[in-house]
This record gives sequence, structure tokens and C-alpha cells, in this order.
Amino acid sequence: MHNSRRQFLKTVTFLSLAGHSDLLSAQETDTLSNRVASIISEYSAQGIHRTGTDVDNLSGQWLADRITLLGISPVLEPFPLDRIVQREGLLKFGQFQLPGIPAYDCNYTDANGVTGRLGELGSNADIGVVMTGGSMPAGIAQALEQARQNNHHRGIVLVTDATYSPDGIYIINGEHFSAPIGPPVLHVANNQWTQLQRAMAAGDLATLIAHCDREVSSAFNVRATIPGSDPGLAPIVVMTPRSGWWRCASERGGGIALFLEILRAVSLGEPRRTVRFTANSGHELGHIGMGKYLQENAGLLQGAAMWIHLGANFAARGSAIRLQFSNAENRDSTLRELALLGLVPAVETPLGNRPLGEARNIFDGGGQYISILGNNPWFHHPDDLWPTAVNLETTAYWAEAFNNLVVTLSQRS
Repeated sequence: MHNSRRQFLKTVTFLSLAGHSDLLSAQETDTLSNRVASIISEYSAQGIHRTGTDVDNLSGQWLADRITLLGISPVLEPFPLDRIVQREGLLKFGQFQLPGIPAYDCNYTDANGVTGRLGELGSNADIGVVMTGGSMPAGIAQALEQARQNNHHRGIVLVTDATYSPDGIYIINGEHFSAPIGPPVLHVANNQWTQLQRAMAAGDLATLIAHCDREVSSAFNVRATIPGSDPGLAPIVVMTPRSGWWRCASERGGGIALFLEILRAVSLGEPRRTVRFTANSGHELGHIGMGKYLQENAGLLQGAAMWIHLGANFAARGSAIRLQFSNAENRDSTLRELALLGLVPAVETPLGNRPLGEARNIFDGGGQYISILGNNPWFHHPDDLWPTAVNLETTAYWAEAFNNLVVTLSQRS
């Protein structure tokens, strides 16, 4: 085994056990809850899961190893990537210097940055400032997108919302990663928000440095297949993202744990339909891994009997579980299955509305889908860590329900 991978797996095992004492008994009692805890804790311990990084690639191999342990042969599917490499991210105003993280889908400065007057986003200031977070109102999100599309400012500063801890940085997804837009955008923490507000009110000068390069790299999706007994039946596809900005314990860990649980359940369930599984990198960069999978499996978009989307945040402590359906029939059959375990979603995306997460890719292509996700007080933030951010009990209940749902769907003619 390669030295870096050996050390990676050794560290993951140590941190997993240190973070959850119950895992010691999991070796003796192989329950669904213990398996979910093991997966999420290991995933969180691996490090920062940004697409194409060493952690992302080693984490993908770890997932493939987990699939192999279930007696199923995984396949790694690489795709090319011009990875962002940050040289410097900094906001300087007055006596203050705020380190930051440039957006992954903007145009960048050189090492000198851009200098101009500070002010609110949408004002006549050279550098527009706005507070952002996971609960960012739709109006602010729309104003930010318009300011970026129209090059309204010479630079934009995104201050992490005050509901987050003062030192961590919330990062927006790079939806325009493949075709960057607008001025340089820098994310900063909220620990100097009061001073920054004063500087904005006074129209003080500031310098924004968002100095990055792109380097040729690659990332990969992890896929597996469980053949059905009737190859003439349309397949089911189970998908989950596996990359993100930080450690993503509750954002991504729940989907990965459920992905493996469904693999286990279907492999033991004698499916009539073939069930395909794909865990995709590139989520935070405009779903580029999902796009690659759809490009290489174009007939599946509408040819699959069902896409099961294991989305973000349903494992988060305090999450309001949201379900999304392509039509009323899918909704009714899912809710009947959930009712057997006494589960009811807190929120549903209205039928016909464009759904959140990778389910939108299926919606846009006219496919059939069932999707689970939620909200998260640590969304896109470094505090999304095992075990504090995860509601293990709730996650295990939903894992059991989706196991039953997918097994039932796979056995139907």
C-alpha cells in the first residue's frame, strides 16, 4: 500500500474511534446505527474534501475499499479538472488584514489585488460587501448573482454570516466553475464585522487580493452495479455527492453512509432490476462529476426507472428533512414506505419546482427521481464535524427507510 494512503487510513481509524466511543462496541454488534457512525466519523476525519485534492482522491479510494468489503466490485471513473490553487486571499483595510478564500468561479487578481472604496453590495462602491451563509435570503442571493454577472464592483467581499462561529469561513458553491464570471470574490470570517461595517459606512479604501492559479489535475467518481435478475427492466440509479468545501460530516457524510447501506441492502435483496450506484466528486463546482456521469451514460437520464438522490444535510443535528419528487406517484409510494417507520418529512419541494442538489440535473433532463436532503446550521463551514454536527439516531431511521424503499423498488417488475 502506498505510504500516504496507509497513513491516511491509519489516521482515519484512530480519529474515528476517538470521536465516538460506541464504535468500540460496533466490532461486536454490527448494527445499522454503528455502521452509519463508522462511515460518517471516518469521512469527517479524512480532512477537507475539496474536489481533486489528495484528500478527495484518497477518500474516493477509501469508499471503493468499503464497497469491496461488501463483496461488490467498484470502478473509479476519472475526469479532467483545472484545479484552483490559491496563492493569496486577503482583505486589507485600515489597520486590519482579513485572510480569506477566493471563490472558485470568479476572475482573479494578481498579487497586488484591486484597491477601491468599500461599501454595501449593489452600491456605487468599488468593493461591495455582503454577509452570506447557508440561510442567505433569496433576495441577497439574487443581488449577488446580478452583481457578479454585471461586473457591478471591482471586487466583492462575502462575510460569513454572524450565526456561524467568528473564525470559520462559509464558502459559496462554484456554480460557474467551468466558465468563471465577474470580478474577484473573497470569502472572509465575521470576526472583524463591526470594524468592516464602520469602514464601509465611511467609504474607506481597501485592497482585495484574490490571487489564484489553475493547474491541470483530475478527480473521479466511484461507481458500482448490482445486476438484477431481469435485464429487460429499466434500472434504478442511486447517486450521492462525495466532495465539499470542508470536512462535511453532516453535509456529505449521511449521503455516503446511506449509499453504502443501500448497496448492502440491495445486494442481499435479490433485485429484479439492476441497481447502479454513483458517488460523484465535483459537487461544489457546479456538479461537474455528476455532469460527467450523465455525459457518459446519456441514456440513463430518462431511461432509468428511478434516480435516488442522497443529498446534503439530512444527517445534520437540527435538520429539517426535505423530500423531493418528480411526480405524485413517486411521492405517494415513498410516503407510504416512510409511514411504516413513522417517518414524515418536515418539508417537501412542491411538485414541478426545480429541485435542490443533483436532483436538479435529473429534473432538467426529464428523469424520474426521489430525493432526500435537509438544512444545516454548519452548512459549508469548517464546524461541520463529527460527532457534534450529526444526529446519528435520526440518520439511522432515515437510512432504514431508504434501504426498504430502494429494495422494494428494485424488486418490482
